[in-house]
Amino acid sequence: MRPIYLDNNATTRTDPKVLTAMLPYFTQQFGNASSTHAFGTDVSGALKQARQHLQALLGSAFDHEIIFTSGGTESDNAAILSALESQADRDEIITTAVEHPAILTLAGHLEKSRGIKVHYIGVDGRGRLDIEAFQRALGPRTAIASVMWANNETGTLFPVEHLAELTHDAGAIFHTDAVQAAGKVPIDLKSTKIDMLSLSGHKLHGPKGIGALYIRKGVKFKPLIRGGHQERGRRGGTENVPAIVGFGKAAELAADHLQEEHTRVAALRDRLERGLLQIGHCFVTGDDQNRMPNTSNIAFEHIDGEAILHRMNREGIAASSGSACTSGSTEPSHVLRAMGIPPKALHGAIRLSLSRENTADDVERVLAIMPGIIAKLRETSPMWQERQADPELRVPNYV
Repeated sequence: MRPIYLDNNATTRTDPKVLTAMLPYFTQQFGNASSTHAFGTDVSGALKQARQHLQALLGSAFDHEIIFTSGGTESDNAAILSALESQADRDEIITTAVEHPAILTLAGHLEKSRGIKVHYIGVDGRGRLDIEAFQRALGPRTAIASVMWANNETGTLFPVEHLAELTHDAGAIFHTDAVQAAGKVPIDLKSTKIDMLSLSGHKLHGPKGIGALYIRKGVKFKPLIRGGHQERGRRGGTENVPAIVGFGKAAELAADHLQEEHTRVAALRDRLERGLLQIGHCFVTGDDQNRMPNTSNIAFEHIDGEAILHRMNREGIAASSGSACTSGSTEPSHVLRAMGIPPKALHGAIRLSLSRENTADDVERVLAIMPGIIAKLRETSPMWQERQADPELRVPNYV
C-alpha cells in the first residue's frame, strides 16, 4: 500500500506541474535576470510572471509589492527588523503566544540583545486571540504588530484584517505570517490595511527554499540582506530563478484549487475527525468553527503523542505533533500550553494536515488503523491504567 501523507502543514509534495515549469530554468533559460542580453531578459520576464501569480493569489493592488526571499523565516525576520529600523522612536513589538518559532525566536533574541519590549498576547481555550489585550498593548511606542493569519498547529484563523485596522489607528505597522493560510483561505489584500505578509513556497506544493514578502505600496522598508540592486534594492543576491518560477506556478495552481480546499478537502478532514473522535477520550483542539479547511489537531487523553506518531509511521501514515521547526523537542507544544490544554491530554496531541492530494481512501484507511493503535498504547500506559482505577482522574470534556 502507498504511504499516506497527513503532514502537509510541515511541507507539501511539489506539484509535478510546478517541477515541469521549473526545469527549463536550470539548463535552457539559465541567464541572470539582471543581465541585459537575451538570456537575461527572457528570465526577467519569467520572474515578472511569477510575481503576477503571487499578486493574484494575494489580491495585491500594485506591481512590485512582492519581493522574493529564501522562505517564510526570512520574510518574517525582514518584516520585523525593517519596522524597528525604519521607526527609530518606536521600540515595542506585539505578537502572540502561539506564533511560529520564526517569529518567537526572533522576538526573544531582540528582547535580550536590544532591550526591545515584546508583548505576547494570549489566547483562550480554543486558541482565539485576546483582542482586548491586543488593543491595550498598542501604544505610541509600538513599531509593529505581527500576528499569524492561521495557526500552523491547530489551524485556528485570526482576525488579521481587524487587527491591522487597530494597529494602523495606533500609527504602527501590521505584519501577518500567512505561510499556512495562503492557498487555503481567500486573501484580498486590496481590501485590508495589512502592511506586510509572509509566504513560503513549500507550503502550497511549491519548492523549498523560496518565499516572498508582500510590502504594501508606501510602507517604508529597510532590507535585511543588502547587496546588489535585485528586487529593487530590497533584497540583495542573484535571484533563485527556478524556485521563483516554481513558486509562481504553485501560486497559480493554489488559486485554481482554492474552492476545492473548502469543499472536498474540508469534507475529508471532517470525516477523518468524526471517525477519530469515536475512539473516545479525545477532543479537537483549536477553534473548530473558524479554522483552515485542511487541519485537525486531536488530543488523546492519557497517552503519549510521540508514541502514536511512531506507530502510525510503522503503518505508513505520516503525521506530526506540531511545528516541524520544533520536532525533536521533548517539551509539549507551546501553542497547546498557551491554550491551557489539560496536562493529561497535552502530551497526546497529534496534528493531521491534509492537502488536495489526499483521497477518501486515505481517510478510511487511517480510520481503520487508528483505533487499534490507540487501544494498544492505552493498554501499556501508566496514566491510562491510573485513570481506569480511578474514574475521577478522567480529563473532563474540553471546551
